[in-house]
Formats: sequence, C-alpha cells, structure tokens
Amino acid sequence: MDAAERRCRSRLAQIAAGEGLIRGTLLERYRACGNPRCRCARGQKHRAVYLMLSEGGRLRQLFIPKTYEERVRQWVANHKELKGLLKQIGEVYWEKVRQRQG
Repeated sequence: MDAAERRCRSRLAQIAAGEGLIRGTLLERYRACGNPRCRCARGQKHRAVYLMLSEGGRLRQLFIPKTYEERVRQWVANHKELKGLLKQIGEVYWEKVRQRQG
C-alpha cells in the first residue's frame, strides 16, 4: 500500500469512526413571515436553512435550526470528502487492475 492510499484510508477511518456524515445539500431560503410590523415586510426577509436530499426520485427537505446549522454543514462536508476519498482509492485499484498488479 503506497503512502497516498494509506492517507486516504486513514482519513476514511476518521470520518467513519465518529465525525458524522450525511448525504444532502444545504439550501438557504429567504421568506416573509406575514407580520405587517416585522422587518420582513420592509424587505429584510428571514433566513432559513434546509437540508435537501433526492431519494427514490423524490426531493426531501428538512429545516435546520440555527443551533444545528454548523454541525450539519460539517456532516455534509464530511460526506462529500468521503466520496472523494473513495474515488481516489478506486482509482488506485483501477490502475492496479490495469497494470495486472496485486
């Protein structure tokens, strides 16, 4: 196992061991609440964050409270990083098969 593969496997293990991960995309929306005395009635709309996920051809969405936003952002980033690491390891093994090694 070469050094690049060891690094990828080590990082994969770190993520899988407990940092948390979730598939999806975070989306910010701005909306008015309907209260005529609220700032949103003057154009300063309220910010809301949603986790979006396509599953079985259907779009699912989940509201993310401000207190969870940073954590969920990290989990989404971890999932994206995990996918990239798996791709890198897959490319290493593709090359091994191509060269008829190991």
